[in-house]
Amino acid sequence: MVRASVQWSAFYFCLAAASFAYAAQEPSRFRDAEDGQFDMSDVLLNHRGVLPVPNIITEPAIGYGLGLGLLYFSAAKPGTVEPGKPSSDETGERNAMAPPNITGVGAFGTGTHSWGVGLAHFHTWNDDRIRYFGALGKVNLHLNYYGPQGNANAYQLSGVAVVQQVLFRLGNSHWYVGPRYTFFDTATRFGPVVPQGINHFQKDLRIGKAGIVIDYDTRDNIFYPSRGSYAEFEADIARGALASDRSFEMQTARGYHWVPLSPAWVLGMRADTGFSQGDIPFFAQPYVNLRGISQAKFQDRNQVTGELELRYNITPRWSVLGFGGVGKAYGNLHSFSDAPTAFAFGTGFRYLIARKLGVSMGVDVAHGPGQNAFYIQVGSAWR
Repeated sequence: MVRASVQWSAFYFCLAAASFAYAAQEPSRFRDAEDGQFDMSDVLLNHRGVLPVPNIITEPAIGYGLGLGLLYFSAAKPGTVEPGKPSSDETGERNAMAPPNITGVGAFGTGTHSWGVGLAHFHTWNDDRIRYFGALGKVNLHLNYYGPQGNANAYQLSGVAVVQQVLFRLGNSHWYVGPRYTFFDTATRFGPVVPQGINHFQKDLRIGKAGIVIDYDTRDNIFYPSRGSYAEFEADIARGALASDRSFEMQTARGYHWVPLSPAWVLGMRADTGFSQGDIPFFAQPYVNLRGISQAKFQDRNQVTGELELRYNITPRWSVLGFGGVGKAYGNLHSFSDAPTAFAFGTGFRYLIARKLGVSMGVDVAHGPGQNAFYIQVGSAWR
Protein backbone atom coordinates (compact mmCIF):
# COMPACT_ATOMS: atom_id res chain seq x y z
CA MET A 1 0.00 0.00 0.00
CA VAL A 2 2.92 2.37 0.65
CA ARG A 3 4.11 1.77 -2.91
CA ALA A 4 0.65 2.55 -4.25
CA SER A 5 0.53 5.79 -2.21
CA VAL A 6 3.88 6.86 -3.66
CA GLN A 7 2.58 6.19 -7.16
CA TRP A 8 -0.56 8.25 -6.52
CA SER A 9 1.55 11.09 -5.07
CA ALA A 10 3.80 11.05 -8.15
CA PHE A 11 0.71 11.13 -10.38
CA TYR A 12 -0.70 14.18 -8.56
CA PHE A 13 2.67 15.95 -8.78
CA CYS A 14 2.87 15.34 -12.54
CA LEU A 15 -0.75 16.46 -12.97
CA ALA A 16 -0.10 19.67 -11.05
CA ALA A 17 3.15 20.32 -12.95
CA ALA A 18 1.42 19.80 -16.31
CA SER A 19 -1.42 22.13 -15.30
CA PHE A 20 0.95 24.93 -14.27
CA ALA A 21 3.04 24.43 -17.42
CA TYR A 22 -0.06 24.69 -19.59
CA ALA A 23 -1.22 27.74 -17.66
CA ALA A 24 2.18 29.38 -18.27
CA GLN A 25 1.86 28.76 -22.02
CA GLU A 26 -1.73 29.99 -22.24
CA PRO A 27 -2.00 32.62 -19.46
CA SER A 28 -5.05 34.38 -20.94
CA ARG A 29 -7.18 31.26 -20.59
CA PHE A 30 -6.47 31.10 -16.86
CA ARG A 31 -7.09 34.78 -16.10
CA ASP A 32 -10.49 36.30 -15.48
CA ALA A 33 -11.09 39.35 -17.66
CA GLU A 34 -13.12 40.89 -14.84
CA ASP A 35 -10.48 40.95 -12.07
CA GLY A 36 -7.33 39.48 -13.63
CA GLN A 37 -7.18 36.65 -11.07
CA PHE A 38 -6.48 32.97 -11.70
CA ASP A 39 -9.72 31.46 -12.97
CA MET A 40 -10.68 28.29 -14.85
CA SER A 41 -14.10 29.38 -16.14
CA ASP A 42 -12.95 29.94 -19.71
CA VAL A 43 -11.07 26.63 -19.87
CA LEU A 44 -13.93 24.63 -18.38
CA LEU A 45 -16.71 26.20 -20.44
CA ASN A 46 -15.10 27.06 -23.77
CA HIS A 47 -12.09 24.78 -24.17
CA ARG A 48 -13.45 21.44 -22.94
CA GLY A 49 -11.33 21.60 -19.83
CA VAL A 50 -11.49 19.18 -16.91
CA LEU A 51 -11.24 20.25 -13.28
CA PRO A 52 -8.99 17.84 -11.34
CA VAL A 53 -9.94 17.39 -7.68
CA PRO A 54 -7.16 15.56 -5.81
CA ASN A 55 -8.10 14.44 -2.33
CA ILE A 56 -5.99 13.57 0.68
CA ILE A 57 -8.29 11.20 2.59
CA THR A 58 -8.25 11.39 6.36
CA GLU A 59 -11.74 9.96 6.88
CA PRO A 60 -11.47 7.99 10.14
CA ALA A 61 -13.90 5.35 8.89
CA ILE A 62 -11.65 4.12 6.05
CA GLY A 63 -8.21 5.43 7.05
CA TYR A 64 -5.65 7.59 5.29
CA GLY A 65 -5.31 7.59 1.53
CA LEU A 66 -5.52 9.44 -1.74
CA GLY A 67 -8.22 10.04 -4.30
CA LEU A 68 -8.72 11.85 -7.58
CA GLY A 69 -11.87 13.22 -9.18
CA LEU A 70 -12.21 14.72 -12.67
CA LEU A 71 -15.14 17.08 -13.30
CA TYR A 72 -16.23 18.07 -16.79
CA PHE A 73 -18.63 21.01 -17.18
CA SER A 74 -20.73 21.63 -20.28
CA ALA A 75 -22.76 24.70 -21.14
CA ALA A 76 -26.54 24.73 -21.42
CA LYS A 77 -28.04 23.79 -24.77
CA PRO A 78 -29.24 26.55 -27.14
CA GLY A 79 -32.45 28.11 -25.96
CA THR A 80 -31.70 27.67 -22.26
CA VAL A 81 -29.90 29.90 -19.81
CA GLU A 82 -26.11 29.71 -20.03
CA PRO A 83 -24.14 28.73 -16.92
CA GLY A 84 -23.07 31.74 -14.91
CA LYS A 85 -26.00 33.89 -16.03
CA PRO A 86 -29.13 34.54 -13.95
CA SER A 87 -32.11 32.27 -14.60
CA SER A 88 -35.59 33.77 -14.41
CA ASP A 89 -39.07 32.67 -15.24
CA GLU A 90 -42.00 34.63 -16.58
CA THR A 91 -42.70 36.12 -13.17
CA GLY A 92 -39.11 37.20 -12.64
CA GLU A 93 -38.95 35.34 -9.34
CA ARG A 94 -36.07 32.97 -10.19
CA ASN A 95 -32.70 34.74 -10.13
CA ALA A 96 -30.32 31.96 -9.17
CA MET A 97 -27.29 31.04 -11.25
CA ALA A 98 -28.34 28.35 -13.73
CA PRO A 99 -26.52 25.10 -12.95
CA PRO A 100 -24.20 23.65 -15.61
CA ASN A 101 -24.21 20.05 -16.74
CA ILE A 102 -21.55 18.06 -14.89
CA THR A 103 -19.91 14.71 -15.55
CA GLY A 104 -17.55 13.31 -12.93
CA VAL A 105 -15.32 10.27 -12.60
CA GLY A 106 -13.25 9.39 -9.57
CA ALA A 107 -11.27 6.80 -7.68
CA PHE A 108 -9.69 6.47 -4.25
CA GLY A 109 -7.60 4.10 -2.18
CA THR A 110 -6.56 4.05 1.48
CA GLY A 111 -4.08 2.33 3.75
CA THR A 112 -6.79 -0.03 5.04
CA HIS A 113 -7.10 -1.47 1.51
CA SER A 114 -10.40 0.32 1.03
CA TRP A 115 -10.98 1.52 -2.52
CA GLY A 116 -13.71 2.75 -4.81
CA VAL A 117 -14.39 3.95 -8.35
CA GLY A 118 -17.39 5.86 -9.63
CA LEU A 119 -19.06 7.74 -12.46
CA ALA A 120 -21.79 10.38 -12.06
CA HIS A 121 -23.68 12.80 -14.28
CA PHE A 122 -25.93 15.80 -13.54
CA HIS A 123 -27.95 17.36 -16.37
CA THR A 124 -30.65 19.99 -16.73
CA TRP A 125 -33.03 20.79 -19.56
CA ASN A 126 -35.47 23.53 -20.52
CA ASP A 127 -34.16 26.38 -18.37
CA ASP A 128 -33.57 24.11 -15.35
CA ARG A 129 -37.11 22.72 -15.42
CA ILE A 130 -35.86 19.13 -15.52
CA ARG A 131 -32.97 17.84 -13.41
CA TYR A 132 -31.41 14.43 -13.88
CA PHE A 133 -28.83 12.70 -11.71
CA GLY A 134 -27.30 9.29 -12.28
CA ALA A 135 -24.41 7.47 -10.64
CA LEU A 136 -22.63 4.12 -10.89
CA GLY A 137 -19.96 2.96 -8.46
CA LYS A 138 -18.06 0.00 -7.10
CA VAL A 139 -16.54 -0.07 -3.60
CA ASN A 140 -14.56 -2.34 -1.34
CA LEU A 141 -14.54 -0.80 2.13
CA HIS A 142 -13.02 -1.87 5.43
CA LEU A 143 -15.20 -0.26 8.09
CA ASN A 144 -16.18 -0.51 11.74
CA TYR A 145 -19.59 -1.27 13.20
CA TYR A 146 -20.22 0.31 16.61
CA GLY A 147 -22.57 -1.75 18.75
CA PRO A 148 -24.51 -0.87 21.91
CA GLN A 149 -21.29 -0.38 23.92
CA GLY A 150 -19.66 1.77 21.26
CA ASN A 151 -16.95 -0.81 20.55
CA ALA A 152 -15.49 -0.94 17.04
CA ASN A 153 -16.09 -4.22 15.18
CA ALA A 154 -14.23 -4.47 11.87
CA TYR A 155 -16.08 -5.62 8.77
CA GLN A 156 -15.74 -5.51 4.99
CA LEU A 157 -18.44 -4.09 2.72
CA SER A 158 -18.12 -4.45 -1.04
CA GLY A 159 -20.52 -4.12 -3.90
CA VAL A 160 -21.87 -2.24 -6.89
CA ALA A 161 -24.37 0.63 -6.58
CA VAL A 162 -26.62 2.42 -9.10
CA VAL A 163 -28.66 5.60 -8.52
CA GLN A 164 -31.16 7.12 -10.98
CA GLN A 165 -33.19 10.26 -10.34
CA VAL A 166 -35.31 12.67 -12.41
CA LEU A 167 -36.93 15.80 -10.95
CA PHE A 168 -39.48 18.10 -12.61
CA ARG A 169 -40.05 21.72 -11.65
CA LEU A 170 -43.63 22.52 -10.67
CA GLY A 171 -44.76 25.37 -12.88
CA ASN A 172 -42.66 28.49 -12.28
CA SER A 173 -42.03 27.69 -8.64
CA HIS A 174 -38.89 26.68 -6.76
CA TRP A 175 -40.27 23.18 -6.14
CA TYR A 176 -39.14 19.98 -7.87
CA VAL A 177 -40.73 16.53 -7.64
CA GLY A 178 -39.71 13.20 -9.11
CA PRO A 179 -38.70 9.55 -8.58
CA ARG A 180 -35.42 8.07 -7.38
CA TYR A 181 -34.27 4.45 -7.59
CA THR A 182 -31.26 3.00 -5.77
CA PHE A 183 -29.81 -0.48 -6.17
CA PHE A 184 -26.88 -1.88 -4.14
CA ASP A 185 -25.61 -5.42 -4.61
CA THR A 186 -23.49 -6.07 -1.50
CA ALA A 187 -21.25 -8.59 0.19
CA THR A 188 -20.53 -8.11 3.91
CA ARG A 189 -17.92 -9.96 5.97
CA PHE A 190 -17.32 -9.91 9.72
CA GLY A 191 -14.89 -12.03 11.71
CA PRO A 192 -15.98 -15.33 13.27
CA VAL A 193 -18.62 -13.62 15.45
CA VAL A 194 -21.37 -11.24 14.35
CA PRO A 195 -21.48 -8.30 16.80
CA GLN A 196 -24.33 -7.69 19.19
CA GLY A 197 -27.06 -5.41 17.86
CA ILE A 198 -27.21 -6.86 14.33
CA ASN A 199 -30.34 -8.85 13.52
CA HIS A 200 -30.87 -11.18 10.54
CA PHE A 201 -27.30 -10.86 9.27
CA GLN A 202 -26.78 -11.92 5.64
CA LYS A 203 -23.38 -12.01 3.97
CA ASP A 204 -24.73 -11.39 0.47
CA LEU A 205 -27.58 -8.97 0.13
CA ARG A 206 -29.28 -6.93 -2.57
CA ILE A 207 -31.01 -3.65 -1.76
CA GLY A 208 -33.46 -2.19 -4.25
CA LYS A 209 -35.48 0.81 -3.13
CA ALA A 210 -37.63 3.36 -4.91
CA GLY A 211 -39.24 6.51 -3.70
CA ILE A 212 -40.40 10.05 -4.25
CA VAL A 213 -38.15 13.08 -3.89
CA ILE A 214 -39.37 16.63 -3.23
CA ASP A 215 -36.85 19.47 -3.53
CA TYR A 216 -37.07 23.19 -2.80
CA ASP A 217 -34.23 25.31 -4.18
CA THR A 218 -33.69 29.08 -4.01
CA ARG A 219 -29.87 29.02 -3.79
CA ASP A 220 -28.02 31.68 -5.75
CA ASN A 221 -25.45 29.01 -6.65
CA ILE A 222 -25.53 25.20 -6.35
CA PHE A 223 -21.84 24.92 -5.42
CA TYR A 224 -21.14 27.58 -2.79
CA PRO A 225 -24.30 29.57 -1.96
CA SER A 226 -24.29 32.98 -0.30
CA ARG A 227 -28.06 33.27 0.06
CA GLY A 228 -31.18 31.18 -0.34
CA SER A 229 -32.39 27.77 0.80
CA TYR A 230 -32.24 24.15 -0.25
CA ALA A 231 -34.50 21.47 1.21
CA GLU A 232 -35.12 17.87 0.25
CA PHE A 233 -37.55 15.24 1.46
CA GLU A 234 -37.30 11.63 0.32
CA ALA A 235 -39.54 8.66 1.15
CA ASP A 236 -38.37 5.21 0.01
CA ILE A 237 -39.62 1.64 0.16
CA ALA A 238 -37.58 -1.52 -0.45
CA ARG A 239 -39.44 -4.61 -1.63
CA GLY A 240 -38.84 -7.82 -3.54
CA ALA A 241 -40.56 -6.34 -6.59
CA LEU A 242 -37.82 -3.68 -6.62
CA ALA A 243 -35.03 -6.31 -6.57
CA SER A 244 -34.53 -6.11 -2.80
CA ASP A 245 -33.85 -9.03 -0.47
CA ARG A 246 -35.18 -7.01 2.49
CA SER A 247 -38.41 -5.09 3.03
CA PHE A 248 -38.10 -1.77 4.82
CA GLU A 249 -38.95 1.93 4.60
CA MET A 250 -36.86 5.07 4.94
CA GLN A 251 -37.63 8.78 5.19
CA THR A 252 -35.02 11.52 5.08
CA ALA A 253 -35.30 15.28 5.29
CA ARG A 254 -32.56 17.89 5.10
CA GLY A 255 -32.57 21.64 4.84
CA TYR A 256 -29.90 24.31 4.38
CA HIS A 257 -30.32 28.05 4.61
CA TRP A 258 -27.78 30.80 3.93
CA VAL A 259 -28.24 34.34 5.23
CA PRO A 260 -25.96 37.25 4.19
CA LEU A 261 -25.43 39.13 7.46
CA SER A 262 -23.44 41.83 5.65
CA PRO A 263 -21.50 42.12 2.37
CA ALA A 264 -18.66 40.17 3.99
CA TRP A 265 -20.39 37.75 6.39
CA VAL A 266 -22.62 34.77 5.53
CA LEU A 267 -24.36 32.51 8.07
CA GLY A 268 -25.27 28.96 7.03
CA MET A 269 -27.70 26.75 8.94
CA ARG A 270 -28.27 23.02 8.43
CA ALA A 271 -30.82 20.51 9.75
CA ASP A 272 -30.72 16.82 8.79
CA THR A 273 -32.93 13.90 9.84
CA GLY A 274 -33.35 10.26 8.86
CA PHE A 275 -35.85 7.59 9.94
CA SER A 276 -36.23 3.89 9.10
CA GLN A 277 -38.67 1.04 9.72
CA GLY A 278 -38.77 -2.66 8.90
CA ASP A 279 -35.98 -5.15 8.25
CA ILE A 280 -33.31 -2.64 7.22
CA PRO A 281 -29.67 -3.88 6.93
CA PHE A 282 -27.40 -2.50 9.65
CA PHE A 283 -25.10 -0.66 7.19
CA ALA A 284 -28.04 1.09 5.46
CA GLN A 285 -29.40 2.72 8.63
CA PRO A 286 -29.32 6.52 9.03
CA TYR A 287 -26.22 7.98 10.69
CA VAL A 288 -24.87 11.31 11.91
CA ASN A 289 -22.82 12.98 9.17
CA LEU A 290 -20.52 15.74 10.43
CA ARG A 291 -17.05 16.81 9.38
CA GLY A 292 -14.62 15.41 11.94
CA ILE A 293 -16.72 12.36 12.88
CA SER A 294 -16.08 8.90 11.48
CA GLN A 295 -18.77 7.97 8.96
CA ALA A 296 -21.44 5.68 10.48
CA LYS A 297 -19.86 5.80 13.96
CA PHE A 298 -23.15 7.17 15.29
CA GLN A 299 -25.71 5.01 13.48
CA ASP A 300 -29.12 3.63 14.43
CA ARG A 301 -32.74 3.42 13.33
CA ASN A 302 -33.06 7.21 13.31
CA GLN A 303 -30.78 10.23 13.40
CA VAL A 304 -31.05 13.99 13.83
CA THR A 305 -28.26 16.49 13.14
CA GLY A 306 -27.82 20.27 13.28
CA GLU A 307 -24.89 22.41 12.14
CA LEU A 308 -23.93 26.09 11.82
CA GLU A 309 -21.32 27.62 9.53
CA LEU A 310 -20.07 31.22 9.55
CA ARG A 311 -18.18 32.50 6.51
CA TYR A 312 -16.11 35.66 6.09
CA ASN A 313 -15.39 36.86 2.55
CA ILE A 314 -11.91 38.36 2.70
CA THR A 315 -12.05 39.29 -1.00
CA PRO A 316 -14.46 38.38 -3.80
CA ARG A 317 -12.23 35.32 -4.40
CA TRP A 318 -11.05 34.24 -0.94
CA SER A 319 -13.16 33.29 2.07
CA VAL A 320 -12.59 31.64 5.45
CA LEU A 321 -15.15 29.82 7.55
CA GLY A 322 -15.79 28.18 10.90
CA PHE A 323 -18.35 25.48 11.62
CA GLY A 324 -19.75 23.29 14.37
CA GLY A 325 -22.52 20.76 14.76
CA VAL A 326 -24.18 18.13 16.96
CA GLY A 327 -26.22 15.03 16.30
CA LYS A 328 -27.76 11.87 17.75
CA ALA A 329 -28.56 8.40 16.41
CA TYR A 330 -31.23 6.43 18.28
CA GLY A 331 -34.15 4.01 18.05
CA ASN A 332 -32.67 0.52 18.44
CA LEU A 333 -29.32 0.47 20.23
CA HIS A 334 -30.27 3.50 22.33
CA SER A 335 -33.29 5.60 23.19
CA PHE A 336 -33.04 9.27 22.27
CA SER A 337 -32.27 10.31 25.86
CA ASP A 338 -29.62 7.60 26.31
CA ALA A 339 -27.96 7.96 22.90
CA PRO A 340 -24.48 9.53 22.94
CA THR A 341 -24.23 13.04 21.51
CA ALA A 342 -21.95 13.43 18.51
CA PHE A 343 -20.23 16.77 18.11
CA ALA A 344 -17.60 18.28 15.82
CA PHE A 345 -16.20 21.67 14.88
CA GLY A 346 -13.54 23.12 12.63
CA THR A 347 -12.39 25.76 10.19
CA GLY A 348 -11.55 26.08 6.51
CA PHE A 349 -11.09 28.30 3.48
CA ARG A 350 -12.27 28.55 -0.14
CA TYR A 351 -11.00 30.11 -3.38
CA LEU A 352 -13.39 30.99 -6.22
CA ILE A 353 -11.64 29.02 -8.95
CA ALA A 354 -14.33 29.35 -11.65
CA ARG A 355 -16.32 32.57 -11.25
CA LYS A 356 -18.73 32.02 -14.16
CA LEU A 357 -19.69 28.63 -12.72
CA GLY A 358 -19.60 29.70 -9.08
CA VAL A 359 -17.16 26.87 -8.26
CA SER A 360 -14.96 27.31 -5.17
CA MET A 361 -12.32 24.92 -3.89
CA GLY A 362 -10.62 24.74 -0.53
CA VAL A 363 -9.85 22.80 2.62
CA ASP A 364 -11.70 22.03 5.86
CA VAL A 365 -9.97 20.85 9.04
CA ALA A 366 -12.32 19.38 11.67
CA HIS A 367 -12.14 17.93 15.18
CA GLY A 368 -14.52 15.35 16.60
CA PRO A 369 -14.50 13.08 19.66
CA GLY A 370 -10.87 11.96 19.94
CA GLN A 371 -10.01 12.50 16.28
CA ASN A 372 -9.17 15.06 13.60
CA ALA A 373 -9.91 15.03 9.87
CA PHE A 374 -8.83 16.95 6.77
CA TYR A 375 -11.06 17.44 3.71
CA ILE A 376 -10.50 18.93 0.25
CA GLN A 377 -13.81 20.50 -0.70
CA VAL A 378 -15.43 21.59 -3.96
CA GLY A 379 -17.82 24.29 -2.84
CA SER A 380 -19.96 23.73 0.23
CA ALA A 381 -19.52 20.64 2.39
CA TRP A 382 -23.32 20.39 2.55
CA ARG A 383 -24.55 18.20 -0.30
